Amino acid sequence: MGANDGIVSTAGIVVGVAAATVQSNPILTAGIAGLVAGAVSMALGEYVSVSTQRDTERALLKKERDELRDDPVAELDELADMYEAKGLSTTTARTVAEELTDNDAFAAHVEVELGIDPHELTNPWQAALSSACSFTVGALLPLIAILLPPTGWRIPVTVATVLLALVITGALSARLGGAPWGRAVVRNVVGGGLALTVTYVVGHLVGAAIA
Repeated sequence: MGANDGIVSTAGIVVGVAAATVQSNPILTAGIAGLVAGAVSMALGEYVSVSTQRDTERALLKKERDELRDDPVAELDELADMYEAKGLSTTTARTVAEELTDNDAFAAHVEVELGIDPHELTNPWQAALSSACSFTVGALLPLIAILLPPTGWRIPVTVATVLLALVITGALSARLGGAPWGRAVVRNVVGGGLALTVTYVVGHLVGAAIA
């Protein structure tokens, strides 16, 4: 998703500027500014989001520790009830709950009750870096595509490159998620094409007004 955002947002910027001027420097400046701003924004957004999730997970883990310390018998009963709700018989559920509690009561409860691995909490720094890198990689594609061709071919080459990239990212995201790839590709291409059309029209109108 980060790469996809980088492709579309940066392509929109450079196509819009290219529709307003044929000079390379403004296009390059706008493209780099969009790349940096987008990467920083993605990183900050992901950091804040994942940090909030991590804080929530820590609060839930603390609450579970406190409950196990204050009332271990009630917590054992609760664990047995949860396994019984999953389909085990009352006797088997009780046995499983007792054996898991004897081994690691805290881990047993957070896994079943909260679905959290206390040793694998989300890392906001890792998420932020990953988002920034993926956005940057995606953003470099339209930036390179608009600067390499001759002036008259800049926009057509960039549009074709971006749409092809959106086909690939749409298919890959669908494949990774186990979803039908056709709809994902259509959504990607239509959305990206609409963004490019709007920014081109705006850039063209602004360029004509300034001229």
